[in-house]
Amino acid sequence: MIYKSAEIEAKAAVEIGMHMCAAARTAPKARGIDYIETMVLSGEEKDQLAAKLKEMGEQQNIAFYVRDAGNLLQAQALVLIGVKEGKRGLGEGCGYCHFGSCEGCSKAGGTCVFDSMDLGIAIGSAVSVGADLRADTRVMYSIGKAAIAMDLFEGKAQVVMGIPVSISGKSPFFDRK
Repeated sequence: MIYKSAEIEAKAAVEIGMHMCAAARTAPKARGIDYIETMVLSGEEKDQLAAKLKEMGEQQNIAFYVRDAGNLLQAQALVLIGVKEGKRGLGEGCGYCHFGSCEGCSKAGGTCVFDSMDLGIAIGSAVSVGADLRADTRVMYSIGKAAIAMDLFEGKAQVVMGIPVSISGKSPFFDRK
């Protein structure tokens, strides 16, 4: 059997994305409570998300959304990492949310600071795997906004980041206009 470059690279990007999701899953979480959600998109589904991001950019007059949509179209795969909203139950000893306690945070409709910290640690773990496997990646909040708009996580993730994965001779995510 013969495997040619484009096919090999597309399959490798998806497989790397899967390894990145595994790294996000095993990343440390506050109090060991896991609210992280992940998925990998490729092909038509990835391109539909790129189209949504471009549409959002054009409607809201946000030029870098359109640019990021173009970058996503150049990638073979996309990793999405999101976090569900949750409270860690640290009570009054924490207060990082500025609402005094988890109860106060819930009543005020606030967000637990540990959600964002866990998401950041998961993203760091994921992109380090991508780098170890020599894939080009870039964390993009714009892609996460489009994933939320498309309800890809079915309302389970309130904050989502997108990480396109590219296997090419030159990273499409740098030297951008």
